[in-house]
Amino acid sequence: MAGDNDTAVSEFILLAFMDSPDLLVPIFTLFLTIYIITLVGNLGMITLIFVDTQLHTPMYFFLSNLAFVDFCYSSTIAPKAMENFLAEKKTISFTGCFVQLYVFIALVSAECMLLAIMAYDRYVAICNPLLYTTVISWGLCLRMTAGAYALCLLNSMLLTILMSHLSFCHTSVINHFFCDSPPLLKLSCSNTHLIETLIFITAGVNTLSSILIILTSYIYIISAILRIPSTQGRHKAFSTCTSHLMAVTLFYGTGFFVYLQPSSSFTHIQNQVMSVFCTLVIPMLNPLIYSLRNKEVKAALQRLMGRIFFFQLL
Repeated sequence: MAGDNDTAVSEFILLAFMDSPDLLVPIFTLFLTIYIITLVGNLGMITLIFVDTQLHTPMYFFLSNLAFVDFCYSSTIAPKAMENFLAEKKTISFTGCFVQLYVFIALVSAECMLLAIMAYDRYVAICNPLLYTTVISWGLCLRMTAGAYALCLLNSMLLTILMSHLSFCHTSVINHFFCDSPPLLKLSCSNTHLIETLIFITAGVNTLSSILIILTSYIYIISAILRIPSTQGRHKAFSTCTSHLMAVTLFYGTGFFVYLQPSSSFTHIQNQVMSVFCTLVIPMLNPLIYSLRNKEVKAALQRLMGRIFFFQLL
């Protein structure tokens, strides 16, 4: 790995979807629609949890953090991508590229950890309901969340600093709509073995530890639910987990599909479409999943709409 950039690259060219230039305006419209729904959904979820005191519980505290992470990493990617779709000069500065990479890695890692924390929260709520308020205290909630953010920010900082010192000798063209680690590593003419190993280790530890916590939690949850004598009781207990299970399945399913498939298996367009789903569609779907599948969120939304309607009549 070079100590500095041999070619002093000052900017990268993002040429996503250039194989279909006639589709750039429709793609821009699609990105804009997804982004607007993402903003409304996630900021709306955060606002609803903040203003409704009945949602001031650890479960919804973690959900508001998940919505915050989804809003942030969608906002890290979508605006610059939309700008480049319509701009003649489809570039991103060297600094801007690695800032985008840093924020993206940190927030995606944070989402992994938050999903694991939420699984542990559901485990305690269902398997030890009498001890829930004692075990899942507000102090523990804050420590787990702050610890997840801190670890992810430090991990992302290490990887981003190392990648920013790579040399880019042959070209500065990235055939993608944002600065992600695989296309940047592919672009570099440095020896990337060390960084690839570090990415594999850090991503593996983060992902596997999160999946292990989620799987272990749900083994105990399912076991506890099966011991509930009444069908109604089992349904009520499991209904508190369905939204989280859907979010976990979408996040890890698409993530594995995008990052673990050999790049040669797909065309550039197919890789980019899958990345759109992974980075933009999932942050849009998460608040919809939690609002449509959660009676408490729907009830809180109805209360908020009722208050707004009442004040309009005054």
